[in-house]
Amino acid sequence: MIRRKELIPKEAAKLWRIPRMDGVELLRARFVTQTFSRHAHEDFAVGVIESGALGFHYRGENVVAAAGAINLAIPDQPHTGHAAVETGWCYRMFYLDARLLEQAAQEMSGKPCGRPFFRTGVLHDPLLATAIRGTHIALERGEDPLLENQSRLLDVLVQLIRRHAHPAPKIYGLGRERRSVMRIRDYLEAHYADNPSIQDLAGTASLSPYHLIRVFQQATGLPPHAYLNQVRVRHARDLLAQGRSIAEAAYATGFADQSHLTRRFKHILGVTPGQYRNSVQDRSKKSI
Repeated sequence: MIRRKELIPKEAAKLWRIPRMDGVELLRARFVTQTFSRHAHEDFAVGVIESGALGFHYRGENVVAAAGAINLAIPDQPHTGHAAVETGWCYRMFYLDARLLEQAAQEMSGKPCGRPFFRTGVLHDPLLATAIRGTHIALERGEDPLLENQSRLLDVLVQLIRRHAHPAPKIYGLGRERRSVMRIRDYLEAHYADNPSIQDLAGTASLSPYHLIRVFQQATGLPPHAYLNQVRVRHARDLLAQGRSIAEAAYATGFADQSHLTRRFKHILGVTPGQYRNSVQDRSKKSI
């Protein structure tokens, strides 16, 4: 039992939206004494409990989502909410327009299949929970390309629907679509410094977002956002070899900032932009 008032964690909440990602709202919160009266959302509510435990009444039963669990509420389904332990709970939530899940299900099956239905409000799926939390953190950090953020969210929705919807739509097979893959590659090569969206690529390739990601990865071994990062790093490397500063190279190739370029550069090439630039300059001096 908590006896000292100062031991009770402070409550805090942050609610926000992501530019150019319509239908997506995010919440990060710590609640201790907060209680939610019976209510319903117009959207899908999907989140991960980071610590503590959330208790709520949902679809005729009292349930508890403890740390590591996924909590979920379908649109228009009344539910409550309260701390299930004295220290409260911390969670990261997505509030998603129902059309996003309907579209994801349709892209998986290749035909309209209606709004996905989920029977329970608590899911125990560590891999999916990790993906949801990682996507939420990446969106809050806000440094990754729009294409990467959209791709990660779509992957989360597909995993959620594929593993937990009732019934789960069948995924239709892949074709070769070589011309579509080439169009996507050409588009990314030409627009690497911009912030292309998955809708931009879908329009270019005449494919649905989910299908184009699968086709592109099958053909190249990389999802489109990873290919975009490689193109950006390659052009940044060329600029550094020309004597441009790291900050200039980051700006010219579409990275959020110098530190973002540094992380991507080292992840792909094994050295930092500064190390690469110094090595190029040293080679130039020796050749004189």
